[in-house]
Amino acid sequence: YLLKTHVQPERVLYVPNQNAATILPAFAGRLNYSKEGKKIVITLHNLQKNDSDNYVCAEVVKNSPLLSARGTMVLVKGMFLLIACRGSSWVIYTLLVVVALLFCALVCCALYRVNIKKYFQKKTPTVVYEDMSFGSRRNTLVRP
Repeated sequence: YLLKTHVQPERVLYVPNQNAATILPAFAGRLNYSKEGKKIVITLHNLQKNDSDNYVCAEVVKNSPLLSARGTMVLVKGMFLLIACRGSSWVIYTLLVVVALLFCALVCCALYRVNIKKYFQKKTPTVVYEDMSFGSRRNTLVRP
């Protein structure tokens, strides 16, 4: 059994050993379960505010009362919060990508402005050659 125990006590799911399971009509289409040996995995989908309650898995032993555990408290706050959280994660990722691209563009502009290539090139020594020979100076003199 999967039982709601506090707010509105009722049997949500009953899984017998041989027959088909019985699901509370309020959870039809919103409850999935899988059974492997003695292990049952139950998944609730599209929770609503009135689904808030303490859920307990219980086992029936022949001619014995239900054996149960502490259960799990489920509190549904609202659908809009869930949708907002899903949407906001994409907004955060998109914002981070835009900031990273802008940072890369800023770094590229700064490197272009500084002309970073000149810092990594081998510098050639500046050579000034001036012909000081008498023959070359003779042709440059001004004659009256």
